[in-house]
Amino acid sequence: MLKRLYEWVLNWANSPYASPALFIMAFAEASFFPIPPDVLLLAMAVGAPQKAIRFAVICTAGSVLGAMAGYALGWGLWGTIDHWFYHYIPGFTETLFLQLSQSFSDNAFVALFTAGFTPIPFKVFTIAAGAAAVPFILFVLTAILSRGLRYGLLALLIRQFGDGIKEWIDRYFNMLTILLTIIIIIGIALLQTQH
Repeated sequence: MLKRLYEWVLNWANSPYASPALFIMAFAEASFFPIPPDVLLLAMAVGAPQKAIRFAVICTAGSVLGAMAGYALGWGLWGTIDHWFYHYIPGFTETLFLQLSQSFSDNAFVALFTAGFTPIPFKVFTIAAGAAAVPFILFVLTAILSRGLRYGLLALLIRQFGDGIKEWIDRYFNMLTILLTIIIIIGIALLQTQH
């Protein structure tokens, strides 16, 4: 089923409605949809490298607004919809939710940035952040930074190197984002110990 969904997403790349589809997909992925918008963003950027940055901005805007919707779900409806999420969202368990709530208490920025920049399912964090009442401004700024960096980096790579870089991105991009996130977290920890 996921393979068919993945192929359906890719079909939008050649559609005249590709940009709205990218926005909607990024919005949905940040709150409930299982396929990341990176797939469509890459296909669109490869097809029109000169528009890659524009596509990254569309993707970021959709993702940040979707993250805000996920936050609202968690903040306003958590007591009534939590069982639905535990049952229907793959990987979303009560234990995971409690762990996320604790990570938000420890350092909300690091937890949210890690989820927004790496291949970790962002929707789980957006909903949990709302339920845990993470400060909204911090949440939005972190979503803009992490998602903007992720999609902007993808767009810049395609714009700079063209179609030839796509295979490398497919193979190594997730590992690269995890490595960069670790470096950023270490940097933040070092800055905090100096103050």
